[in-house]
Amino acid sequence: MLDPLHHDAGHDPYLPFAGGEFLYLATVPECFSRKVVGWSIADHIRTELVADALRVAASTRGRLDAAVFHSDDGAQYGSRVFAGLCDQLGVTRSMGAGGTSADNAACESFHASLKRETLPGAHDYGDAHTCRRTVLAWLTRYNTRRRHSANGHLSPNEYEQRHHTAKLTLAA
Repeated sequence: MLDPLHHDAGHDPYLPFAGGEFLYLATVPECFSRKVVGWSIADHIRTELVADALRVAASTRGRLDAAVFHSDDGAQYGSRVFAGLCDQLGVTRSMGAGGTSADNAACESFHASLKRETLPGAHDYGDAHTCRRTVLAWLTRYNTRRRHSANGHLSPNEYEQRHHTAKLTLAA
């Protein structure tokens, strides 16, 4: 965890591919650096999808205690299984009001960017394998190379590195 006021946000968009089928993506983007610290892609939208993404985030960060996880009002985020996982990881849940995307605007914007940048002029990803490969490549690029105005035009990884270096310099 990089910041004591650590906030994560969750959302799970539909990823269309040929034949009218979908994969679903659950992400855990960190609000501090905009880094996606956890994600999971599956052919279902059950609680395991979002729980897997949160577990990956915990593994990536080493710990999530004191984090606030904000999500939309999806049933997966309100389930007892997900609530239990959050309790186990020390995560406080926050859920937006139903029927409005404004409560989770950062995640909505993130997923709109993903679709806009990975489906330019297309209606679907073609097949499940291409969808997974394309989304994984985009997420990797997003964390390592995509610049964000909120980060002073640095990638999430660069922004975190500079923050960490500045903290070490101040401590010395």
